[in-house]
Amino acid sequence: MSRSNSVPATPFEATITDLGHDGRGVARIDGKALFVSGALLGERVMARLRKRHRHFDEAEVVEVIEPSPHRVEPRCRHFAECSGCSLQHLDAEAQIAAKQRVLAENFERIGKVAPAQWLPPLTGEPWAYRRKGRLSVRHVLKKGRVLVGFREETNPRFVADIQQCEVLHPAIGPRIGLLAELVNGLDAVDAIAQIEFAGGDDTMALVFRHLQPLGEADLAALTAFGQKHALAIYLQPGNNSSVHPLWPAQPRLAFRIASDDARFADVELEFEPLDFVQVNANMNQRMVAHAMALLDPQPTDRVLDLFCGLGNFTLPIARRVAEVVGVEGEHGLVQRAAQNAARNGIDNARFHVANLFEDQRTSDWARTPWDKVLLDPPRAGADQLLAYLPHRQTRRVVYVSCHPASLARDAGILVNQHGFTLASAGVMDMFPHTAHVESIALFER
Repeated sequence: MSRSNSVPATPFEATITDLGHDGRGVARIDGKALFVSGALLGERVMARLRKRHRHFDEAEVVEVIEPSPHRVEPRCRHFAECSGCSLQHLDAEAQIAAKQRVLAENFERIGKVAPAQWLPPLTGEPWAYRRKGRLSVRHVLKKGRVLVGFREETNPRFVADIQQCEVLHPAIGPRIGLLAELVNGLDAVDAIAQIEFAGGDDTMALVFRHLQPLGEADLAALTAFGQKHALAIYLQPGNNSSVHPLWPAQPRLAFRIASDDARFADVELEFEPLDFVQVNANMNQRMVAHAMALLDPQPTDRVLDLFCGLGNFTLPIARRVAEVVGVEGEHGLVQRAAQNAARNGIDNARFHVANLFEDQRTSDWARTPWDKVLLDPPRAGADQLLAYLPHRQTRRVVYVSCHPASLARDAGILVNQHGFTLASAGVMDMFPHTAHVESIALFER
């Protein structure tokens, strides 16, 4: 293949020797890495170059010459165009094995650690699972209509032309085309920037971000759509604090976390439509139960829950221990966590607002000796916290991670600087058909 800066249109043959962390196949051409969209490990394909970079190139599959035994037909008819999923062409067992391999490689390469035991992967229903997300909206004059959906796989500047989504909640997935028709009929068709969706156990909400005030006719159309499809409609004319309901007047978003132990009552968490909640409701139930088993909370334990959000882990922990403290950086989430505790009759949970990416070692909660700690940080991980936590009295840490590289780095810190062992770790398939790796790890003294 030519090394000139021009991108040749002629397809070329490539053998895929690895699966990248973003779900693309990886080949090497003249020693240079080539990331091939639509290709799987072990396949021989004809590929077309898309874009050159200094250290790697990008291509797409034109033809599969020798398919992987794990290749399957994608369920979604928009799979090739939409960037929402990258692994629908790989069978479910191979998907989870690839994610486990990514986690293991990160532990070895970054953290220089390995778990004493690999936990069985936590999996659930792979379709119609996503209850939270953001849909792009674009009025395309050349097409004479509005597109609603995720970005194109080949060109992220454009919105994919889709009518339905197989991984979104049933209240949303089959209605992508109807949402596009709704926006297309509004007077303010060019003012709708995005639509966020958030679902509780009983209510699915849509948040319409609009860049100019909406007229009475548009408000009536949005209300009628919500009434027809049993969807709560919110408007967002400005920043996140501007979100307010249009219909009904007081919608209620909430989800229940069922206890897997009859001795402890369930908890129910209310939330606002832009609050962070786990996107996969079924997997969240299983994840919380999994975390409880690893944390092994006892009646005399005092537990610290960091990056606690709405109290997703804090409140189930509170049912089982003497005291739990949750710490979170977003004031609104902390306020709602405290309200959720009161609503569930929980009086042994306290919450604090603190930026956990700044030094908090002088805070009372940071100086307190906790028996156990649970961490659920964002992608950046928790290395700054681990400079001063956990204390020597802490004998068990459960770490829930949405980014294997930051977990691996932090595992190295816990093991090499704090004297823990990495007792067990495993992946949780929170985002089936994507390359996203959610994982959980147990550290013990």
